[in-house]
This record gives sequence, C-alpha cells and structure tokens, in this order.
Amino acid sequence: MFEFQWPFIFLLLPLPLLVRWLSKAQSNAVGAALRVPFFAQLRSLSGEQNTPAISGNKFHLLLMSLLWLTLLAASARPIWIGDAVAMPTNGRDLMLAVDISGSMSQEDMIIQDEALPRLAVVKAVVNQFVEQRRGDKLGLILFGSQAYIQSPLTFDLDTVNTLMNEAQVGFAGKQTAIGDAIGFAIKRLRERPENSRVVVLLTDGADTASKLNPIEASKLAASEKIKIYTIGVGATEMRVPGVFGSSFGARTVNPSADLDEGTLQSIADNTGGAYYRARNPAELQAAYAAIAALEPVEQEQEMLRPERSLLHWPLLAAAGLWLALALSRTFPSLPRRDQVLASKNGGAQ
Repeated sequence: MFEFQWPFIFLLLPLPLLVRWLSKAQSNAVGAALRVPFFAQLRSLSGEQNTPAISGNKFHLLLMSLLWLTLLAASARPIWIGDAVAMPTNGRDLMLAVDISGSMSQEDMIIQDEALPRLAVVKAVVNQFVEQRRGDKLGLILFGSQAYIQSPLTFDLDTVNTLMNEAQVGFAGKQTAIGDAIGFAIKRLRERPENSRVVVLLTDGADTASKLNPIEASKLAASEKIKIYTIGVGATEMRVPGVFGSSFGARTVNPSADLDEGTLQSIADNTGGAYYRARNPAELQAAYAAIAALEPVEQEQEMLRPERSLLHWPLLAAAGLWLALALSRTFPSLPRRDQVLASKNGGAQ
C-alpha cells in the first residue's frame, strides 16, 4: 500500500501562484513609471520581431510546475507499506544476566578430564538454552565491576548467541556487580506484560561493586512482578599441584569459596524463582534445562507492517526536470523549419 506520511505538505501546492501574483502586482506598479511611448518604434528600427516566445514560456512553465510538484511529493515522505506480519504470540520476556568478572576465567569445569574456564562452559550451555527459547524475547546483560546491556529484548536469538560468544573475561571489570545487573534487568522488563518477566542470573562470586544492594534489588524486582532464577557456578574442589607441578606439596582447595549462595538463594526466594548450584558442566546444563521447562505465557499479539521509503523516485524525477529546464534555457529557441527555408530562399535571390 502506497501512502504519504506527511500529506499536509501538498497544501503548499499553490504557493508559486501566490508568489507570482504578488510579484506581478508589484512589477505593474513600478512599470507605470518606466513606460516608453515609442518603444515599439525602437524595436522595429532595430530589426527585432515583436512576437513573444509564447510556446517557450509555456514549456518552461510546465517544467517548473512539474518540478515543484515532484519536490512536494518528495517532502511528503512517500512510503510503501507491506502486508502485516504477525510476530510470535507466545513466550516470555527473558533477560540473561551473565557474570564476566575476573574469576570467570578459573579453569575448574572438567569435561573429559580437561579443565576448562568457567566462562567457556557457560557460553556453550547458554547457547543451547537460547536455542530452546524460540518464541521468547531474550536480552543479554553482562556484568563485572559494572553492568551493561549487551542486547535489548529481541526475537533475534542468533544475535544474542553471537554477542554471548564474543564476551570476554574482564571486559566489564574484575569485580562483581550483581545488584546493578538486576537493576538493569528491572529497567528493561518493567514495561513488558506481567506474568512474562523472567531474569536468569549466573555468577560465581559475591557482590563487591554494586551501587544497588542485591537484596534490595530483588525486592524491587518482586514489586514489579519479575521472577529471578539464580545460578551459582564453580567447582567446590580443585587439585592444586605442588612444587614444580609434582604431588609434593599438592593440596585441594575450594575455588568457589567466594560464592555467596545465601544472597543468591534470597534473591530467588524474594521473587518466586529458584536457586541452582552448578559445580560442573552437567549440573549447569541441568539448571538451564529446568528453567527452559517454564511454560510460555500468552502475550498480546504484535503485528509488524514493514515500510519501504520511495523518496528516491520523486527526487530522481525532480533532477530530470531540472536538467530539462536548464537545457531549455541554455538553448532557448532552435530555428524552425519554415525559418530555415525562408533563409535559404532569401540567399538564393
């Protein structure tokens, strides 16, 4: 369907006529003082013809009128509106908040006897989780010392996965701002339909950098009917080799000693969510699988009508008319066939 977004622009259509009328009135008033009674005799003595180029004036007037019309058409913003496209009607508005602080580089996630960094395993599991959420609107928040929106809520889950894969440890600082991450999620979800607002927050530590206390943030989320699921990631035991990598002096440590499970549990309880402990990749997959089992909630159907600008067409027409007008003024009159024959006959005599 074709339409003009600013059709009121065409109210300016008679503007050139108004300007011409005002200019003509002014020129007539001045012309009375410049009248020359014997002007016709002077023209005849000089050999000039007294017949105006009426046809040329009409042609110029036509070109200028069409040029004005095309410029108005371009200013009115012509667009082509396509058929309505229905967006997915089921699903949730789900924000993924992922910790990328310095401790996420800890290599304590064992897969086939190989220790991998926590963030590398999280990326793989989150990608699988995202693929299972077709029909949901997903957003991505990354946090370290600061929290920031990496992706707003979108149906483009491939982009969410790409942005998650591009995240690197330390991009947001080495500390952990859990409360600020929840605050960002609330800001993005509070305007969305109720009963569909979900946050999945993953971290391996305790809040050390937030301006907003995590517990207070969870109470604010509860007041906005936002449900938060929390995941604490990191092994509870890790073998540290001894002198020169030998067993002499080797010891077993807890790499997740800084994980604040109490706060994560409270955040989940305050909002009606759940807390999951992921000590290894299998438990991490199980945590996301449990969250993925959430039943979708019916949302108001969203319709999208794609728009395509047609501005270039009237602009191209205006450029062509301007060129034709310029050429007609550069070559105002070409000799007509009867004039050519008359000049030949005169020369023959």
